[in-house]
Amino acid sequence: MGGSSPCASCKLLRRRCAKDCIFAPYFPSDDPHKFAIVHKVFGASNVSKMLQEIPIHQRVDAVSSLVYEANARVRDPVYGCVGAISYLQNQVSQLQIQLAATQAEMNCIQMQQEPTLPTQLDQDEKALLLASSNNFNNIPQYFNFASSSNVIQDPLKRESLWT
Repeated sequence: MGGSSPCASCKLLRRRCAKDCIFAPYFPSDDPHKFAIVHKVFGASNVSKMLQEIPIHQRVDAVSSLVYEANARVRDPVYGCVGAISYLQNQVSQLQIQLAATQAEMNCIQMQQEPTLPTQLDQDEKALLLASSNNFNNIPQYFNFASSSNVIQDPLKRESLWT
């Protein structure tokens, strides 16, 4: 930074903030907690190495990710942000199950409220039903399985299918 006040990193590490300080653009002096938590989790040296390896136009996003991960690691030292992601995925799954159950319940209620089929059929509907039932009389010939004697050939009989 080289100006009047050192960046949050140089303040915390108690060193002089150089003009080309890699931390200065990303850890301003007015937000010291941001660098303190990143330093606590990753260490200043590691963060410095990471920032140097990343192209300049991606460093803002990298610092944002480091701050997020550091905060998550402080809350959950074992899993970090993966623990938060896992928790949220579990919550989404539970909500999807609840949504499916609610939708099924709504469908049941709608089915119960729908009017029943009319008992009187008009002539066209009767003719259509008779024509389609006549087509079913030809189906047993397709079920004639070789010479198996224990299969009943006519499925419309009310006897057991197996003799």
